[in-house]
This record gives sequence, structure tokens and C-alpha cells, in this order.
Amino acid sequence: MDISLMGFDTPFFCNLHHILDASDDNTSHNKSTNTGPTCAYVRDARAMAATPADGKDYPNSYVFIVDMPGLKSGDIKVQVEDDNVLVISGEWKREHDQEEKEGVKHVRMERRIRKFMRKFALPENANTEKISAIFQDGVLAVTVEKLPLPEPKKPKTIQVQVRLFMRSFPMIPYEHPNSS
Repeated sequence: MDISLMGFDTPFFCNLHHILDASDDNTSHNKSTNTGPTCAYVRDARAMAATPADGKDYPNSYVFIVDMPGLKSGDIKVQVEDDNVLVISGEWKREHDQEEKEGVKHVRMERRIRKFMRKFALPENANTEKISAIFQDGVLAVTVEKLPLPEPKKPKTIQVQVRLFMRSFPMIPYEHPNSS
């Protein structure tokens, strides 16, 4: 939430907003009284909602394109969970060391931490052993190759043998029981 839109952009409210955001990491509520979602779940939901992505189905592969601006390739993880869920995640943190040494004071700090995450359910024909990723200019492209289609089974033909035989008994006419 942007607190400046409500007129609460004083240093006090900015610091309070920063403390409340940071408290997500340090909370230790009693689980029996906390009925809401966990902080990790809320962070992941925010990250998934804020990460734009495209998915494309090519004849031989699936390609997922995810915007991850500001990250380095070492900050990105591409994983497969539960054998068919592709998880793409990354986290960007502000580097404070050099600025603190130089005595820099922040007037406004809105880009402290940014988390990116997307999950994709992979179809059955996705080959999770052959996944590649390319990261360039803040855009990650993950390619998941498809398994080759199984060869269609040929119908099994059974040879039917016809036997001719002679009847050695007289033909008896059939009468239906309801006919009179």
C-alpha cells in the first residue's frame, strides 16, 4: 500500500510502515490463536501477484517468460516440486554496506526487498529432466522440453477361422412360447 496517497508520508509514518513490513519476518505468534494465513504465505502470494509471466506451448517445448528486473542470474532459482510444479523464484535486497559507510541517509525507501515467484503446473508430457533457463536484461526464459509422443498402438488383428460342418440331426422348427 502506498501511504503517500493518503497523506501519511511524514517520516514517522514511513518508519512505521517500514517496521510493520519488517515485522513479518520476526513475528512469533502462538499458532493456536493465529487463525489467519502465515506471513510466509502472504509474502509468497504478494510475490506471485506482482510477478508478470507468459507461458507458451510450442510443438516440442513449453516456454515460460518471467519479468524479474533488478536481479542477477545468481539470485534466481528454478525448481520442480511434486514432480510437476515448476517454481521460479528470486529475491532482490538493497545493499546497505557502502551507503552506510559514506553516511548516506535515506529520505524515502520503497525498494528495500522485492521477491519474485511464479508457480506453473506442468502437463504430463513435460520432461522435467530437460529444463533450461536463460536470463537477459531482467527477463527469464525457462524452456521445458516435451516428452516424445508415444507411438500409437497398432490394432491387433485376429484371424477368424470359419468351419463348415454338416448337420447330422434333423432341423426342428422353433416355436416361440407366447405364440399360439
